[in-house]
Amino acid sequence: MDAKSRWKLKVRTSILLLVFILISFVLISRAFHLQVLSSERLKELAKKQHVKSILLPPARGIIFDRNGEKLAVSVSAASVFADPSKIADLKGTAEKVASLLSLDKESVLEKLSQAKSFCWLARKIPLELAERVEQANIYGVFVLKEPKRYYPNGTLASHVLGFVGTDEHGLEGLEKAYDRDLLGAPRKVEWIQDARRKKLYPREVGESDLNDDGHSLILTIDRRIQYLAETQLREAVLEKGARGGIVIIMNPKTGEILALANEPSFDPNNFRLYSTATIRNKAVTDSFDPGSTFKPFTVAGALEEGIVKANDKIYCENGNYVVANRIIHEAKRARHGVLMVKDIIKYSSNIGAAKIAERMGKEKFYHYITKFGFGKKTGIDLPGEATGLLRPVNNWTKVDTATIAFGQGISVTAIQLVTALSALANGGVLMKPFVVKAVLDKAGQPIKEYRPTAIRRVISAETAKGLTEIMKEVVSAEDGTGKKARIENMTVAGKTGTAQKFDFTHGVYSSERVRTLFMGFFPADDPQVAMLVILDEPKRDRWGGVAAAPVFKNIGNQMLSFTPYREDDFLPVREEGVKLVSANETFAPPTEEEESVMPDFRGMTIKEVLKKAKKRGIEVSIRGSGWAVKQEPQAGTPIGDYPYCEVYFEN
Repeated sequence: MDAKSRWKLKVRTSILLLVFILISFVLISRAFHLQVLSSERLKELAKKQHVKSILLPPARGIIFDRNGEKLAVSVSAASVFADPSKIADLKGTAEKVASLLSLDKESVLEKLSQAKSFCWLARKIPLELAERVEQANIYGVFVLKEPKRYYPNGTLASHVLGFVGTDEHGLEGLEKAYDRDLLGAPRKVEWIQDARRKKLYPREVGESDLNDDGHSLILTIDRRIQYLAETQLREAVLEKGARGGIVIIMNPKTGEILALANEPSFDPNNFRLYSTATIRNKAVTDSFDPGSTFKPFTVAGALEEGIVKANDKIYCENGNYVVANRIIHEAKRARHGVLMVKDIIKYSSNIGAAKIAERMGKEKFYHYITKFGFGKKTGIDLPGEATGLLRPVNNWTKVDTATIAFGQGISVTAIQLVTALSALANGGVLMKPFVVKAVLDKAGQPIKEYRPTAIRRVISAETAKGLTEIMKEVVSAEDGTGKKARIENMTVAGKTGTAQKFDFTHGVYSSERVRTLFMGFFPADDPQVAMLVILDEPKRDRWGGVAAAPVFKNIGNQMLSFTPYREDDFLPVREEGVKLVSANETFAPPTEEEESVMPDFRGMTIKEVLKKAKKRGIEVSIRGSGWAVKQEPQAGTPIGDYPYCEVYFEN
C-alpha cells in the first residue's frame, strides 16, 4: 500500500473513531440525563402509571368519661372507590356496583362519568358489603378499610360529644373543639398495578408512628349521672308536654361538668337524620330570660353591699307596684304585704326584688350582674357559646332596673346560670366550667391536664352562707316554692323560676309560653353538686316549683342511691389519692378496715362490679342486666371466710 492509500485509511479511521466517540458521548450524555438529571421526574412519571395513592385519616383518639368508660371510639369500616380512566364500560360498571351495594345506578354512573382518575363510590360501609365488591373483582374498582367514628352509647351525651363528618373532622361538640388533639396525621395508601394494569395489593406508605395517631380525651362527665339526667329530663318533657329541656350538673367547687343534657337528643351515629335545631347544644348556645331564678343574685349584691339584711322588712305593695309608666305584679297574682328579705326569695316576690334593686341603684346592680359572669362567655370548652344579652347600664330605665331584678329584660345561657349558682354554693367564687380533664397520648399518659380555674371572688363567704340559709327555706319550708325539690336525708338550697317568653307579635310577655326552671345545690352546708333544670314551654304545670323541681329531686335521689354519699361526706369528685395516668383514674388503695367489709356495688355496671369484686377476691352472682340496684349482703357487712355477694341489675 502506497503512502497515499495509507493516508486515506488513516483519515477514514480517524473519522470513524471521531464518529464513534461522538455517538458514545451522546449516548452517555443521554444516559446521564435520564438516569441522573431526570431520574426523579421519570420515577414520578412511572409511579403515576403504576401507582395510585390517596390520603386517609387515622383513627381518632378515644373519648372517655371520668371513670374510663368509652363514649366515642373509632372502628374499622370499608370504602369503595374507582379509577374511571381504567374503566372501559362505565355504564356496565355502574350497574354492577349499584346492584352489589344497593345504590342508585344513575348516581354511581354520574360519579364515574365526572371523575378522571379517582372517585369515591361508597364511604364507610359495613365490611360484609365491601366483601361483595371484592369478590366481584370489577376492573377499576377498589376496596380499602378506613376508620369510622362510633358512639357506643347512642344518644348519651350527644350534645357534649358532637360528631364528625365523612372526612373524620369534628363538626360539633368536643369532636370539633378538640379536633386537632383527636385527629392525628393522615396516612397515605398506595394501590399498585403491573404492566398489564392488573391491580395488586395495597400498601401503607411510611412506618407507623404512635405520635401520628390521634390523642384521647378524658372528660369530667360521669356516664352514670349523665344517663340519669337524660332519662329524667326525657320523662319530664313527655309528662309535661314540653317542647324540650336542659339539665346541667356541676361540681361547684371545681367547675367540672358532671352531666349536660338537652332534650330532644340525637344519635351522633346518624346525625344527618336530625334538624340543626335538635343538634344545637342549647345549654351553651341559646339565651333566655331567667325569670325568678335571677332573684338570688339580686339579693346577693344587696347583702354584700350591706344595703339590706336577711331580716329587713320590705313593703310589697299588696301585689301592685307602679314603676314609671308600668305596673309590676306578683306571680299568680299574689298579694304580699310586708315581707322580710329572706321571704322575698322564699315566696319569690317580684315587687320585693324590684325594690331591693332600686335601693342598690342601677350601677351597683349592674356591677354585681357582671361579676356573676352574666353578659360574657363562661369560657367552657364547648363550641358555639353565646354571651347572653345584657344591655349597657347607661341605657337602663327605672323599669329596666326593676324588671331585671326578677329576671325579665336580661337574657342568660344555661351554662351562665349554673356557673353563677355555683358561686353562691362554693362560698362566693366564680369558677370556670370545663368538660375535658386531660388529653392523653397513645400510651395513656397525660400530655395536657386541665385544672379548676377560679375567675374571681364575687361575694364574701359570709354573704354566700347567708344566702344559702335563705335558699334552704325555699325547699325545706312547707310554704316554700321549691318544696317538691326535697331530697331524702339531704339538705337542699334552691330557687324556682318561671320565665315568660316575649311575644314579638304583640310586643308583650306571654302568659302561655313559659320556661320553668329550678336551680339548686346539695348538701346545702357543704355543696358538691349544683344543678339546673329547665323545661321549655310545658303544656301542663307551668310553674318551676311544680314542673322543674321534681326533676331535680329525682336526679338527686338516684345519684344518692348508687353512690354511698353522706351528708358529711358528699364528694363525687375526689382529688385526694387520685393520679391521672391513663383513661382510668387510680384511687388511693382501700384501708384495712374497708377490705374487711362488703363494698357497695350499687350504681355500677356489670363490668365494673366484676372488676371490683375480682380485685377484692369476692365471688359475685349476677342477676339481671343494666345498673346495679341491690345487693345481698348489703354494703358494709363484714366479709366472712367465704366472700360471696348477689348483685341485682335493672335497666
